[in-house]
Amino acid sequence: MTDRMTTPSAELALARFPEGSRDQLRAWDASDEYLLRHLADRGDALDGTVVVVGDRWGALTTALRDHRPVQITDSFLAREATRANLARNGAEPDSARLLTTQDPPPARVDVLLVRVPKSLALLEDQLLRLAPAVHEGTLVVGTGMAKEIHTSTLKLFERILGPTRTSLAEKKARLVFCTPDARVVPPANPWPHRYTLPDGVGPVSGRPVVNHAGVFCAERLDIGTRFFLQHLPYEGGGGRVVDLGCGNGVVGTAVALARPEAELLFVDESYQAVASAEATYRAATDGPVEYGKAEFRVGDGLDGVPDGSVDLVLNNPPFHSHQATTDATAWRMFTGARRALRPGGELWVVGNRHLGYHVKLRRLFGNSELVASDAKFVVLKAVRT
Repeated sequence: MTDRMTTPSAELALARFPEGSRDQLRAWDASDEYLLRHLADRGDALDGTVVVVGDRWGALTTALRDHRPVQITDSFLAREATRANLARNGAEPDSARLLTTQDPPPARVDVLLVRVPKSLALLEDQLLRLAPAVHEGTLVVGTGMAKEIHTSTLKLFERILGPTRTSLAEKKARLVFCTPDARVVPPANPWPHRYTLPDGVGPVSGRPVVNHAGVFCAERLDIGTRFFLQHLPYEGGGGRVVDLGCGNGVVGTAVALARPEAELLFVDESYQAVASAEATYRAATDGPVEYGKAEFRVGDGLDGVPDGSVDLVLNNPPFHSHQATTDATAWRMFTGARRALRPGGELWVVGNRHLGYHVKLRRLFGNSELVASDAKFVVLKAVRT
């Protein structure tokens, strides 16, 4: 859905990515507007290297395109939305430099604008990676909805960069003002984090897991994934298997361990997640056994995967897009799986009981089988006919 955002300097046509999906939410919110008003009210030129961190759909980067900002994002979808929004508003191709959280950050940062992420761990990692490039003259402003900014958020800025305070709330949004202080010595970066899986979770029991900052359940195995691991289709030979929305890759790694002849594709829209999945797979499969090919891809679901080329898709779909609850991502994943699966291929899904995924699967596949359930979760199987 393309909509128009009014900024102090221009009216912008903006959309999320991919366009035409079931997601009808806007590509910006009040916190983006608040930050842009604040920058305009300051009246200062944004000189030097302007870095925009965590821009969710490219609204900030597009609005500041005349300053040739550097965008740093963990989201493939946000990056593609930024490309499209820049082009939609007539920006030159080199008007912004688009980096991911896995790329080296700029060597010097003169203006640092931070869209506060939902994950405090991701914010910590981002600030620690950028701290060496920040100097006492750097303008540092964060923005987010009031419910996203907590005391712990402010303490993190303060511990890594310098004294921090917040603004008054406007339209339920707040700004974060941080004054870099050269006397502040940032701590060592604790990310990525590594832990050992518990017993009773199939082939990955006792194996290591590697989590980069911001990846779901970085400190321990979540209960939904634990339930999925106990009921995955471990029997069978080779074939092409996709861990769709792979997160730290533990699900796909479990099947790889049980079926060494299989070819695995790990895919996620998060650069941090795919880096985690590759590290988890490498650590867990380090040994004398030779495993089939494993590919690690950042992208929008199964886009780019040929029709009818996959034997098995494993999926634990998210049901949030930032703060909004939506089934748009799950629907795209299910439709992509149906297209990519060969006849007779299977989609296995785990989800909360109340989400009603069986209804969506029956609409798409014409069938849905309950594999396992407990008080909170279900594991479902749909077969491509």
